[in-house]
Amino acid sequence: MTQTPISGIPPRILPEIDDTARQYWTAGADGQLRIAFCAACARHVHPPRPRCPDCAGILEFRVVSGDATLFTYTVAYQQFNPSVPTPFVIALVELAEQPGLRLVTNIVDCDPEALVCGMALRVRFEEQRRGDTTVFVPVFAPPLT
Repeated sequence: MTQTPISGIPPRILPEIDDTARQYWTAGADGQLRIAFCAACARHVHPPRPRCPDCAGILEFRVVSGDATLFTYTVAYQQFNPSVPTPFVIALVELAEQPGLRLVTNIVDCDPEALVCGMALRVRFEEQRRGDTTVFVPVFAPPLT
C-alpha cells in the first residue's frame, strides 16, 4: 500500500542529500519506502552507504512494505526549532522485512502516552524542500483502522 505524502507540516532540519542516500530521501514521492538492498547477501542495509558493509556488494534500493514495530523511543519537550511544536517523539523502529533493520524516525499522529514498545506502525511521508530537491521524510504512525 502506498501512502500520500503529508504537506503543510513544519520544516525539518534535513541532512545533506548525496548520491548514496538520494533514493532513500526522494523515493517517498510515490508513497513507498525504499531501503538499500544487497542482492549478494540478500539483506537490506540502513543507513544507505556506497557498498554493502558485509560483502562490499553493489546496493540497490528496493520497495519495502512500510510496516514496522516500535523498538524504542523518547519524547522531546525541548523546542530546538521554533516552528516544530513540542512534545515530539524520536523513535527507533524495526522494519518488518528483516530482524535488526532499524531506522531513526519520528512518530506522528499519536499521543506520546499511548506509545508502547512493540506496537505496530506504518510509514507516512512528510514532504520538505532542500534547495532544489523535494525530500520525503519517512515518519511513522499507528496504522489507520
